[in-house]
Amino acid sequence: MTNATPETPDLTAIGQQMHDFVRDLFPICRSLTGPGTRETLEVIKTHLPDMVIHSVPSGTKAFDWEVPPEWTIRSAHIIGPDGQKVVDFADNNLHVMGYATPVSAQMTLDELQSHLYSLPEQPDAIPYVTSYYRPNWGFCMTDTQRQTLKEGTYTVLIDADLEPGELNYGELIIPGATTDEVFLSTYVCHPSMANNELSGPAVTTWLAKWIAQADRRYTYRIVFIPETIGSILYLSRHKDQMKAHVKAGFNISCVGDDRCYSYLESRATNTLSDRVAQHVLSHHAPDYLRYSFLERGSDERQYCAPGIDLPIAAVMRSKYGEYPEYHTSLDDLTLVTPTGLSGNYEALRQCLEIIEANDTWQMNVLCEPQLGKRGLYPNTSVANGARVVKTLMNVIAYLDGTHDLISLANTIQRPALECKALIDTLVAQGVATRVGERSSQ
Repeated sequence: MTNATPETPDLTAIGQQMHDFVRDLFPICRSLTGPGTRETLEVIKTHLPDMVIHSVPSGTKAFDWEVPPEWTIRSAHIIGPDGQKVVDFADNNLHVMGYATPVSAQMTLDELQSHLYSLPEQPDAIPYVTSYYRPNWGFCMTDTQRQTLKEGTYTVLIDADLEPGELNYGELIIPGATTDEVFLSTYVCHPSMANNELSGPAVTTWLAKWIAQADRRYTYRIVFIPETIGSILYLSRHKDQMKAHVKAGFNISCVGDDRCYSYLESRATNTLSDRVAQHVLSHHAPDYLRYSFLERGSDERQYCAPGIDLPIAAVMRSKYGEYPEYHTSLDDLTLVTPTGLSGNYEALRQCLEIIEANDTWQMNVLCEPQLGKRGLYPNTSVANGARVVKTLMNVIAYLDGTHDLISLANTIQRPALECKALIDTLVAQGVATRVGERSSQ
Protein backbone atom coordinates (compact mmCIF):
# COMPACT_ATOMS: atom_id res chain seq x y z
CA MET A 1 0.00 0.00 0.00
CA THR A 2 2.99 2.31 0.26
CA ASN A 3 3.24 3.02 -3.46
CA ALA A 4 0.15 1.42 -4.96
CA THR A 5 -3.39 0.81 -3.80
CA PRO A 6 -6.42 -0.75 -5.42
CA GLU A 7 -8.97 1.58 -6.93
CA THR A 8 -11.07 3.51 -4.43
CA PRO A 9 -13.76 1.11 -3.21
CA ASP A 10 -17.39 1.53 -4.23
CA LEU A 11 -18.72 2.21 -0.74
CA THR A 12 -22.36 1.92 -1.72
CA ALA A 13 -21.86 -1.57 -3.12
CA ILE A 14 -19.60 -2.64 -0.25
CA GLY A 15 -22.08 -1.37 2.33
CA GLN A 16 -24.87 -3.43 0.78
CA GLN A 17 -22.64 -6.51 0.53
CA MET A 18 -21.74 -6.24 4.20
CA HIS A 19 -25.38 -5.74 5.21
CA ASP A 20 -26.35 -8.84 3.19
CA PHE A 21 -23.59 -10.74 5.03
CA VAL A 22 -24.97 -9.59 8.39
CA ARG A 23 -28.51 -10.54 7.38
CA ASP A 24 -27.44 -14.04 6.32
CA LEU A 25 -25.58 -14.72 9.59
CA PHE A 26 -28.09 -13.05 11.89
CA PRO A 27 -30.25 -16.16 12.66
CA ILE A 28 -27.31 -18.32 13.80
CA CYS A 29 -26.98 -19.01 17.52
CA ARG A 30 -23.32 -18.31 18.27
CA SER A 31 -21.54 -18.67 21.60
CA LEU A 32 -18.02 -19.16 22.93
CA THR A 33 -18.04 -22.63 21.41
CA GLY A 34 -20.33 -24.88 19.46
CA PRO A 35 -21.83 -25.48 16.04
CA GLY A 36 -23.12 -21.93 15.54
CA THR A 37 -19.65 -20.46 15.88
CA ARG A 38 -18.21 -23.06 13.49
CA GLU A 39 -20.97 -22.35 10.97
CA THR A 40 -20.23 -18.62 11.15
CA LEU A 41 -16.50 -19.19 10.63
CA GLU A 42 -17.21 -21.41 7.63
CA VAL A 43 -19.27 -18.64 6.04
CA ILE A 44 -16.45 -16.15 6.62
CA LYS A 45 -14.04 -18.61 5.04
CA THR A 46 -16.07 -18.59 1.83
CA HIS A 47 -15.12 -14.90 1.59
CA LEU A 48 -11.55 -15.39 2.89
CA PRO A 49 -10.48 -18.83 1.64
CA ASP A 50 -6.96 -18.51 3.07
CA MET A 51 -8.31 -18.16 6.60
CA VAL A 52 -7.43 -21.12 8.83
CA ILE A 53 -10.04 -22.34 11.31
CA HIS A 54 -8.32 -23.59 14.46
CA SER A 55 -9.72 -26.03 17.02
CA VAL A 56 -8.61 -25.99 20.65
CA PRO A 57 -9.77 -28.74 23.06
CA SER A 58 -11.81 -27.95 26.15
CA GLY A 59 -9.60 -27.80 29.22
CA THR A 60 -6.67 -26.18 27.39
CA LYS A 61 -4.90 -23.71 29.70
CA ALA A 62 -4.47 -20.10 28.61
CA PHE A 63 -2.71 -17.98 31.24
CA ASP A 64 -5.17 -17.87 34.19
CA TRP A 65 -8.04 -19.26 32.11
CA GLU A 66 -9.18 -22.56 30.67
CA VAL A 67 -11.09 -23.33 27.47
CA PRO A 68 -14.64 -24.18 28.61
CA PRO A 69 -16.76 -27.17 27.64
CA GLU A 70 -18.50 -27.00 24.29
CA TRP A 71 -22.11 -25.84 24.39
CA THR A 72 -24.62 -27.33 21.97
CA ILE A 73 -28.27 -26.31 22.15
CA ARG A 74 -30.96 -27.97 20.09
CA SER A 75 -34.22 -26.60 21.45
CA ALA A 76 -35.74 -24.86 24.46
CA HIS A 77 -39.15 -23.67 25.52
CA ILE A 78 -41.50 -22.89 28.38
CA ILE A 79 -45.07 -24.22 28.29
CA GLY A 80 -47.58 -22.38 30.42
CA PRO A 81 -50.47 -23.69 32.53
CA ASP A 82 -52.79 -23.45 29.51
CA GLY A 83 -50.58 -25.76 27.44
CA GLN A 84 -49.36 -22.95 25.17
CA LYS A 85 -45.68 -22.13 24.62
CA VAL A 86 -44.69 -19.00 26.49
CA VAL A 87 -41.27 -18.66 24.88
CA ASP A 88 -39.50 -20.77 22.26
CA PHE A 89 -35.80 -20.75 21.39
CA ALA A 90 -36.83 -21.36 17.76
CA ASP A 91 -38.47 -17.93 17.67
CA ASN A 92 -35.47 -15.97 18.98
CA ASN A 93 -32.19 -17.42 20.21
CA LEU A 94 -31.91 -14.66 22.83
CA HIS A 95 -34.77 -16.36 24.72
CA VAL A 96 -32.28 -18.78 26.31
CA MET A 97 -29.42 -17.83 28.61
CA GLY A 98 -26.12 -18.38 26.83
CA TYR A 99 -24.38 -21.55 28.01
CA ALA A 100 -27.51 -22.69 29.86
CA THR A 101 -27.28 -26.12 31.42
CA PRO A 102 -29.89 -28.69 30.31
CA VAL A 103 -33.14 -28.80 32.25
CA SER A 104 -36.43 -30.68 32.02
CA ALA A 105 -38.77 -29.87 34.86
CA GLN A 106 -42.14 -28.65 36.04
CA MET A 107 -42.40 -25.79 38.51
CA THR A 108 -44.62 -23.07 39.86
CA LEU A 109 -44.47 -19.51 38.57
CA ASP A 110 -42.68 -18.43 41.75
CA GLU A 111 -40.02 -21.09 41.18
CA LEU A 112 -39.68 -20.11 37.54
CA GLN A 113 -39.33 -16.38 38.24
CA SER A 114 -35.79 -16.81 39.64
CA HIS A 115 -34.77 -18.12 36.20
CA LEU A 116 -36.46 -15.39 34.14
CA TYR A 117 -34.78 -12.21 32.88
CA SER A 118 -36.40 -9.09 31.48
CA LEU A 119 -35.81 -5.33 31.33
CA PRO A 120 -38.53 -3.26 33.02
CA GLU A 121 -36.92 -0.09 31.63
CA GLN A 122 -37.13 -1.57 28.09
CA PRO A 123 -40.35 -3.54 28.31
CA ASP A 124 -40.40 -4.62 24.64
CA ALA A 125 -36.79 -5.85 24.47
CA ILE A 126 -35.50 -9.38 25.08
CA PRO A 127 -32.23 -9.09 27.06
CA TYR A 128 -29.04 -10.99 26.19
CA VAL A 129 -27.92 -12.93 29.27
CA THR A 130 -25.09 -15.45 29.67
CA SER A 131 -23.57 -17.62 32.37
CA TYR A 132 -20.38 -18.87 30.75
CA TYR A 133 -18.31 -19.97 33.72
CA ARG A 134 -20.92 -20.80 36.37
CA PRO A 135 -23.49 -23.56 35.74
CA ASN A 136 -26.94 -21.99 35.48
CA TRP A 137 -30.00 -21.90 33.29
CA GLY A 138 -32.56 -19.29 32.44
CA PHE A 139 -34.94 -17.77 29.92
CA CYS A 140 -35.17 -14.20 28.66
CA MET A 141 -38.34 -12.44 27.54
CA THR A 142 -39.81 -8.99 27.18
CA ASP A 143 -40.99 -7.48 30.43
CA THR A 144 -44.35 -6.85 28.79
CA GLN A 145 -44.78 -10.59 28.30
CA ARG A 146 -43.41 -11.41 31.74
CA GLN A 147 -46.07 -9.29 33.41
CA THR A 148 -48.79 -11.38 31.77
CA LEU A 149 -47.61 -14.72 33.24
CA LYS A 150 -50.30 -16.35 35.35
CA GLU A 151 -50.07 -18.61 38.36
CA GLY A 152 -49.93 -22.31 37.71
CA THR A 153 -47.56 -25.09 36.70
CA TYR A 154 -44.97 -24.44 33.98
CA THR A 155 -43.09 -27.04 31.95
CA VAL A 156 -39.49 -26.06 31.22
CA LEU A 157 -37.17 -27.70 28.69
CA ILE A 158 -33.64 -26.84 27.59
CA ASP A 159 -32.27 -29.55 25.32
CA ALA A 160 -28.55 -28.73 25.44
CA ASP A 161 -25.17 -30.30 26.15
CA LEU A 162 -22.14 -28.99 28.00
CA GLU A 163 -19.51 -31.58 27.18
CA PRO A 164 -15.76 -31.68 26.45
CA GLY A 165 -15.32 -30.42 22.91
CA GLU A 166 -13.44 -27.59 21.27
CA LEU A 167 -13.21 -23.85 20.85
CA ASN A 168 -12.84 -22.57 17.29
CA TYR A 169 -11.40 -19.38 15.88
CA GLY A 170 -10.33 -18.09 12.49
CA GLU A 171 -6.88 -16.72 11.68
CA LEU A 172 -5.77 -15.04 8.46
CA ILE A 173 -2.16 -14.02 7.86
CA ILE A 174 -1.64 -11.78 4.81
CA PRO A 175 2.12 -11.44 4.24
CA GLY A 176 3.69 -8.08 3.50
CA ALA A 177 7.11 -6.86 2.44
CA THR A 178 8.29 -6.85 6.06
CA THR A 179 7.66 -8.88 9.19
CA ASP A 180 6.24 -5.83 10.97
CA GLU A 181 2.56 -6.47 11.59
CA VAL A 182 -0.81 -4.76 11.77
CA PHE A 183 -3.29 -6.70 13.91
CA LEU A 184 -7.07 -6.74 13.43
CA SER A 185 -9.36 -8.60 15.83
CA THR A 186 -13.11 -9.14 15.92
CA TYR A 187 -15.37 -11.64 17.65
CA VAL A 188 -17.88 -14.32 16.62
CA CYS A 189 -19.49 -15.40 19.88
CA HIS A 190 -22.82 -13.56 20.20
CA PRO A 191 -26.20 -14.81 18.96
CA SER A 192 -28.68 -12.69 17.00
CA MET A 193 -27.45 -9.14 17.55
CA ALA A 194 -26.39 -7.07 14.58
CA ASN A 195 -24.23 -4.16 15.77
CA ASN A 196 -22.66 -5.75 18.83
CA GLU A 197 -21.87 -8.95 16.98
CA LEU A 198 -22.02 -9.15 13.21
CA SER A 199 -20.96 -5.64 12.19
CA GLY A 200 -17.41 -6.41 13.38
CA PRO A 201 -16.91 -9.61 11.35
CA ALA A 202 -18.53 -7.94 8.31
CA VAL A 203 -16.27 -4.88 8.30
CA THR A 204 -13.20 -6.98 9.13
CA THR A 205 -13.93 -9.43 6.31
CA TRP A 206 -14.24 -6.67 3.72
CA LEU A 207 -11.13 -4.91 5.04
CA ALA A 208 -9.26 -8.20 4.62
CA LYS A 209 -10.43 -8.40 1.00
CA TRP A 210 -9.10 -4.90 0.36
CA ILE A 211 -5.80 -5.60 2.13
CA ALA A 212 -5.25 -8.76 0.08
CA GLN A 213 -5.44 -6.76 -3.17
CA ALA A 214 -2.95 -4.08 -2.13
CA ASP A 215 0.82 -3.76 -2.10
CA ARG A 216 1.75 -4.12 1.55
CA ARG A 217 4.66 -3.01 3.64
CA TYR A 218 3.11 -4.66 6.71
CA THR A 219 2.05 -8.22 7.33
CA TYR A 220 -1.56 -8.42 8.51
CA ARG A 221 -2.62 -10.72 11.33
CA ILE A 222 -6.44 -10.95 11.40
CA VAL A 223 -8.44 -13.05 13.86
CA PHE A 224 -12.12 -13.94 14.29
CA ILE A 225 -12.43 -15.20 17.86
CA PRO A 226 -14.83 -15.65 20.76
CA GLU A 227 -14.56 -12.59 22.98
CA THR A 228 -12.30 -12.64 26.08
CA ILE A 229 -11.40 -16.34 26.19
CA GLY A 230 -10.50 -16.20 22.49
CA SER A 231 -8.15 -13.23 22.80
CA ILE A 232 -6.58 -14.66 25.96
CA LEU A 233 -6.09 -18.03 24.26
CA TYR A 234 -4.66 -16.41 21.12
CA LEU A 235 -2.23 -14.29 23.14
CA SER A 236 -1.13 -17.33 25.14
CA ARG A 237 -0.03 -18.87 21.84
CA HIS A 238 1.35 -15.83 19.99
CA LYS A 239 2.23 -13.08 22.46
CA ASP A 240 6.01 -13.21 21.90
CA GLN A 241 5.64 -12.93 18.12
CA MET A 242 3.04 -10.20 18.48
CA LYS A 243 4.97 -8.17 21.05
CA ALA A 244 7.99 -8.23 18.76
CA HIS A 245 6.22 -7.40 15.50
CA VAL A 246 2.80 -5.74 15.94
CA LYS A 247 3.17 -2.00 15.31
CA ALA A 248 -0.51 -1.04 15.18
CA GLY A 249 -3.94 -2.60 15.29
CA PHE A 250 -7.63 -2.30 16.04
CA ASN A 251 -10.27 -4.23 17.91
CA ILE A 252 -13.31 -4.10 15.60
CA SER A 253 -16.76 -4.16 17.19
CA CYS A 254 -19.98 -2.12 17.05
CA VAL A 255 -19.24 -0.62 13.64
CA GLY A 256 -22.62 -0.73 11.91
CA ASP A 257 -25.07 1.97 12.97
CA ASP A 258 -25.50 5.50 11.59
CA ARG A 259 -25.60 7.53 14.78
CA CYS A 260 -22.05 8.60 15.52
CA TYR A 261 -18.37 7.62 15.41
CA SER A 262 -16.43 6.68 18.53
CA TYR A 263 -12.76 6.22 19.35
CA LEU A 264 -11.44 4.24 22.32
CA GLU A 265 -7.79 4.90 23.04
CA SER A 266 -5.21 2.23 23.84
CA ARG A 267 -3.85 1.95 27.37
CA ALA A 268 -0.65 3.70 26.21
CA THR A 269 -2.80 6.49 24.63
CA ASN A 270 -0.24 7.64 22.02
CA THR A 271 0.52 4.63 19.85
CA LEU A 272 0.54 4.69 16.07
CA SER A 273 -2.99 3.25 16.26
CA ASP A 274 -4.16 6.14 18.47
CA ARG A 275 -2.51 8.78 16.32
CA VAL A 276 -3.92 7.50 13.05
CA ALA A 277 -7.41 6.92 14.48
CA GLN A 278 -7.64 10.46 15.81
CA HIS A 279 -6.28 11.92 12.59
CA VAL A 280 -8.69 10.04 10.34
CA LEU A 281 -11.73 10.74 12.50
CA SER A 282 -10.86 14.44 12.77
CA HIS A 283 -11.46 14.64 9.00
CA HIS A 284 -13.90 11.75 8.44
CA ALA A 285 -16.22 12.54 11.39
CA PRO A 286 -15.03 15.65 13.29
CA ASP A 287 -17.76 15.32 15.94
CA TYR A 288 -16.63 11.83 16.96
CA LEU A 289 -16.83 10.76 20.60
CA ARG A 290 -13.58 9.99 22.40
CA TYR A 291 -13.37 7.42 25.21
CA SER A 292 -10.45 6.77 27.52
CA PHE A 293 -9.08 3.32 28.24
CA LEU A 294 -10.90 3.51 31.57
CA GLU A 295 -14.09 2.99 29.52
CA ARG A 296 -12.82 -0.19 27.82
CA GLY A 297 -15.00 -3.29 27.62
CA SER A 298 -14.00 -5.53 24.71
CA ASP A 299 -10.86 -7.45 23.76
CA GLU A 300 -8.68 -4.33 23.97
CA ARG A 301 -8.66 -5.26 27.69
CA GLN A 302 -6.48 -8.25 26.86
CA TYR A 303 -4.37 -6.79 24.04
CA CYS A 304 -3.36 -3.77 26.14
CA ALA A 305 -2.97 -5.66 29.44
CA PRO A 306 0.24 -5.13 31.44
CA GLY A 307 2.92 -7.44 30.10
CA ILE A 308 1.14 -7.71 26.74
CA ASP A 309 1.13 -3.98 25.93
CA LEU A 310 0.07 -4.16 22.29
CA PRO A 311 -0.80 -0.88 20.49
CA ILE A 312 -4.50 -1.66 20.01
CA ALA A 313 -7.23 0.99 19.82
CA ALA A 314 -10.83 0.95 18.55
CA VAL A 315 -12.69 2.97 15.92
CA MET A 316 -16.43 2.35 16.28
CA ARG A 317 -19.82 3.77 15.50
CA SER A 318 -21.98 3.82 18.69
CA LYS A 319 -19.73 2.33 21.36
CA TYR A 320 -20.78 -0.89 23.08
CA GLY A 321 -22.78 -0.15 26.22
CA GLU A 322 -23.57 3.37 25.03
CA TYR A 323 -26.59 2.75 22.80
CA PRO A 324 -30.01 1.69 24.10
CA GLU A 325 -30.33 -1.46 21.97
CA TYR A 326 -27.03 -2.90 23.28
CA HIS A 327 -27.32 -6.55 24.42
CA THR A 328 -30.99 -6.79 23.55
CA SER A 329 -33.19 -8.05 20.74
CA LEU A 330 -33.51 -4.43 19.56
CA ASP A 331 -29.95 -4.66 18.18
CA ASP A 332 -31.30 -5.91 14.88
CA LEU A 333 -31.04 -5.49 11.13
CA THR A 334 -32.78 -2.09 11.25
CA LEU A 335 -30.15 -0.66 13.61
CA VAL A 336 -27.26 -1.73 11.38
CA THR A 337 -27.35 -0.14 7.93
CA PRO A 338 -25.31 -0.34 4.71
CA THR A 339 -24.18 3.27 5.18
CA GLY A 340 -23.28 2.68 8.80
CA LEU A 341 -21.13 -0.32 7.86
CA SER A 342 -19.51 1.36 4.87
CA GLY A 343 -18.74 4.50 6.86
CA ASN A 344 -16.76 2.63 9.49
CA TYR A 345 -15.17 0.43 6.83
CA GLU A 346 -13.91 3.57 5.08
CA ALA A 347 -12.61 5.09 8.33
CA LEU A 348 -10.63 1.95 9.14
CA ARG A 349 -9.47 1.54 5.55
CA GLN A 350 -8.04 5.05 5.64
CA CYS A 351 -6.36 4.25 8.95
CA LEU A 352 -4.65 1.24 7.36
CA GLU A 353 -3.67 3.16 4.25
CA ILE A 354 -2.08 5.91 6.36
CA ILE A 355 -0.28 3.37 8.55
CA GLU A 356 1.17 1.90 5.36
CA ALA A 357 2.16 5.34 4.06
CA ASN A 358 3.49 6.74 7.31
CA ASP A 359 7.15 7.70 6.88
CA THR A 360 9.50 10.62 7.37
CA TRP A 361 10.91 12.69 4.51
CA GLN A 362 13.36 15.54 4.08
CA MET A 363 13.80 18.20 1.43
CA ASN A 364 16.90 17.92 -0.76
CA VAL A 365 17.16 21.65 -1.50
CA LEU A 366 17.65 24.63 0.77
CA CYS A 367 14.81 27.14 0.88
CA GLU A 368 11.80 26.51 -1.32
CA PRO A 369 12.38 24.61 -4.56
CA GLN A 370 11.59 26.38 -7.82
CA LEU A 371 8.16 24.87 -8.41
CA GLY A 372 7.35 26.61 -11.68
CA LYS A 373 10.12 24.98 -13.70
CA ARG A 374 8.94 21.60 -12.43
CA GLY A 375 5.33 22.22 -13.41
CA LEU A 376 4.23 22.24 -9.79
CA TYR A 377 3.03 25.86 -9.68
CA PRO A 378 -0.08 26.68 -11.75
CA ASN A 379 0.41 29.36 -14.39
CA THR A 380 -3.35 29.92 -14.67
CA SER A 381 -6.14 30.11 -12.13
CA VAL A 382 -7.84 26.76 -11.59
CA ALA A 383 -10.47 25.57 -9.12
CA ASN A 384 -8.88 24.91 -5.70
CA GLY A 385 -5.52 25.90 -7.15
CA ALA A 386 -4.70 28.28 -4.31
CA ARG A 387 -5.54 25.67 -1.70
CA VAL A 388 -3.46 23.01 -3.43
CA VAL A 389 -0.47 25.34 -3.68
CA LYS A 390 -0.85 26.41 -0.06
CA THR A 391 -0.99 22.80 1.04
CA LEU A 392 2.05 21.95 -1.09
CA MET A 393 4.02 24.86 0.37
CA ASN A 394 3.06 23.81 3.88
CA VAL A 395 4.11 20.23 3.15
CA ILE A 396 7.49 21.52 1.96
CA ALA A 397 7.86 23.63 5.09
CA TYR A 398 7.57 20.59 7.35
CA LEU A 399 9.54 18.02 5.34
CA ASP A 400 12.39 18.46 7.78
CA GLY A 401 13.29 14.87 8.59
CA THR A 402 11.52 14.98 11.97
CA HIS A 403 7.80 15.01 11.07
CA ASP A 404 6.28 11.73 9.99
CA LEU A 405 3.24 11.83 7.71
CA ILE A 406 0.67 11.93 10.52
CA SER A 407 2.54 14.64 12.43
CA LEU A 408 2.98 16.72 9.27
CA ALA A 409 -0.69 16.37 8.30
CA ASN A 410 -1.84 17.30 11.80
CA THR A 411 0.45 20.32 11.81
CA ILE A 412 -0.82 21.73 8.53
CA GLN A 413 -4.39 20.54 9.24
CA ARG A 414 -4.88 18.59 6.02
CA PRO A 415 -5.77 14.90 5.47
CA ALA A 416 -2.69 12.67 5.54
CA LEU A 417 -3.47 10.95 2.24
CA GLU A 418 -3.73 14.33 0.50
CA CYS A 419 -0.32 15.23 1.94
CA LYS A 420 1.12 11.87 0.87
CA ALA A 421 0.09 12.47 -2.75
CA LEU A 422 1.97 15.79 -2.73
CA ILE A 423 5.01 14.20 -1.07
CA ASP A 424 5.06 11.52 -3.77
CA THR A 425 5.17 14.29 -6.39
CA LEU A 426 8.08 16.00 -4.62
CA VAL A 427 9.96 12.70 -4.37
CA ALA A 428 9.33 12.00 -8.07
CA GLN A 429 10.78 15.43 -8.89
CA GLY A 430 13.90 14.63 -6.86
CA VAL A 431 13.47 17.48 -4.37
CA ALA A 432 12.50 15.28 -1.39
CA THR A 433 13.76 11.96 -0.10
CA ARG A 434 12.50 9.47 2.45
CA VAL A 435 14.76 9.72 5.50
CA GLY A 436 15.25 5.95 5.66
CA GLU A 437 16.52 5.94 2.08
CA ARG A 438 18.81 8.90 2.75
CA SER A 439 20.36 7.32 5.85
CA SER A 440 21.03 4.06 4.02
CA GLN A 441 23.11 5.71 1.28
